[in-house]
Amino acid sequence: MDENRARLRDKKRIVVKIGSSSLTHEETGEVNLIKLEKLVRELCDLRNRGIQVVLVSSGAIAVGARTLGLSERPQQTALKQACASVGQARLMMIYQRLFAEYNCIASQILMTKNTMLNAINRENAQNTFEKLLGLGVIPIVNENDTISTYELSQLQQFGDNDTLSAVVTAMIGADLLILLSDIEGLYTDDPRLNPEACFIDKVERLDEEIMRLGKGAGTRAGTGGMATKLSCARIATASGADMIIADGGDVGIIHRLMDGEERGTLFLAAREEHFDLEKYLM
Repeated sequence: MDENRARLRDKKRIVVKIGSSSLTHEETGEVNLIKLEKLVRELCDLRNRGIQVVLVSSGAIAVGARTLGLSERPQQTALKQACASVGQARLMMIYQRLFAEYNCIASQILMTKNTMLNAINRENAQNTFEKLLGLGVIPIVNENDTISTYELSQLQQFGDNDTLSAVVTAMIGADLLILLSDIEGLYTDDPRLNPEACFIDKVERLDEEIMRLGKGAGTRAGTGGMATKLSCARIATASGADMIIADGGDVGIIHRLMDGEERGTLFLAAREEHFDLEKYLM
């Protein structure tokens, strides 16, 4: 077993991000309850292993849109806000029920970029995470779309939960970020368009050649593409965390990754001596 993969067994604080496309049925847009239940079971088992876990979960707008009878993801800001409001409440209701089945306590944390840019707010957020994790709670994080979409300014939005998950990873000092995606990892080109594309199982250094491999978003439900995920890798690895991009089609991949199986693309930590999270948010 690769030594870098083997050391994943020793991680103590991890962030798992799952996207909208991994939470819903592609055919109907409805919540995939079987996958959601399995995700919760995976996270609770990690907690039972003594690992502190944070879940960054997309899906509020997608779930809200379906609940309100919309056939497509809304484009109008006010309608996005309404969908986020309805969907976040419904999603958390489902999560709370599922976590309770495994005797785990989940909490909700809604964040905006402004939270991170303000030093006092950032410290308060850090303290909240520390207290929740110390109590054995699994925080479920999402961007506060009802507020951040209203603000309209890109300076006030993370824009996607990939970026949010990297920011949370850095802020709480996590040692691993797992991005569950609709693709199994990083390729030399988009494998859906180029059959000659080669899979990259490990990235030791995020140089310009690697950064040029980023592509746009590939699914209707999601917003984050490979370019965004590579930007996330820069934040996470610079903060001192390893990061993995892996296929979220089977969320059981989480425990296999934590057991050292060589799946997905592993980005190795490269801690900056004077890491400043705010620099990556401006």
